[in-house]
Amino acid sequence: MITKRDYPTQNIRRLLEPGPVVLVSSAHKGRTNIMTMGWHTVLEFTPSLVGCVIASSNHSFDMIRKSGECVINIPTADMVDTVVKIGNSDGGDIDKFDAFGLTPSKAAKVKAPLLRECFANLECKIHDTRMVNKYNFFIFKVVKAHVMPFRKFPQTLHYHGQGIFTTDGRRMDKSRGFTKWKGSPTF
Repeated sequence: MITKRDYPTQNIRRLLEPGPVVLVSSAHKGRTNIMTMGWHTVLEFTPSLVGCVIASSNHSFDMIRKSGECVINIPTADMVDTVVKIGNSDGGDIDKFDAFGLTPSKAAKVKAPLLRECFANLECKIHDTRMVNKYNFFIFKVVKAHVMPFRKFPQTLHYHGQGIFTTDGRRMDKSRGFTKWKGSPTF
């Protein structure tokens, strides 16, 4: 029998890490910013809703709150050093696009820029603000999505706290056993 040990409840996010680390770009009053984020979750498929925690102390918080929009950009594992540098810098002090050599691209439905280097970009508008004041929890509606077709299963980053990242593991195709969702489109 395996004996388990107690685990600090403040660290459980390391066990429940929800998905890939993303880079959130924003724009407001002629300024742009990029932030690194690991706290997000899909809330609904149709409409496509994503919930994100953005600390009120983060420079992007007010930009996103005031503009009502952002872009969730999904980087690949080869961008890990840039992801860390973005997370360790303040957008109030530097232009992160210039500082880290990232290419902003015009979005179709929001003013926030897409990051060309990321394999996917989700243009988002704030859908619900009821939990922003209490929990810093934004609910976004994805209004347009872009993905690089030649990177069907890219290796993404997953953050586990204290500077530790993992990447996606081995791909396992169990689609034959998924009869309930047969015929659903894939990317």
